[in-house]
Amino acid sequence: MCKVYIVRHGRVDFRWQAWCDSKGFDDDCLNYDISPLTDESYDIPGLPAGKIYISTFQRSRDTAEKLFDEPLCTLSDLIGEVPLRSAFDTKIKLPHGLWMVLGRLQWFLNSSRQAEPRKVTRERARRFAEILRREDNDCTVVTHGFFMHTLLSELKREGFKVSGRHAKYKNGELVTAESMV
Repeated sequence: MCKVYIVRHGRVDFRWQAWCDSKGFDDDCLNYDISPLTDESYDIPGLPAGKIYISTFQRSRDTAEKLFDEPLCTLSDLIGEVPLRSAFDTKIKLPHGLWMVLGRLQWFLNSSRQAEPRKVTRERARRFAEILRREDNDCTVVTHGFFMHTLLSELKREGFKVSGRHAKYKNGELVTAESMV
């Protein structure tokens, strides 16, 4: 039996535009992805000093460095955030929250407008869950809020018991998944 400690990355030092057109929203999405973390620190007692998986996003690595002294991280492109872009092209300014909902709805419906449809996200998460089950070692995974939902679902399919699961994960929040094999 192993435990997988899944942590959402730290808070990003970025301010989304409250209202923007489609280009503004797309620019915000790109700028968010390259922005640094805030100075906020995270202390999660009990994290194993073993294998640490991080995504290819810098905020994942920076979070691991805040959680562990000199972490030896394993980079994985399987656990990156689900990319997001505007749901349609317009010069009309819409609220940020509406752009988010429309983009994630398109993702859910496997729309080609989004860079990665839900079926591809599920496949990435499934492949990563299989790796964790096969390795069967305690580890920490530093990943992203929206992707966490899919990863946790796939871990459950792989026979893991998930605790601490809910609708929205805060930055630096921990969820555990324990293999039942």
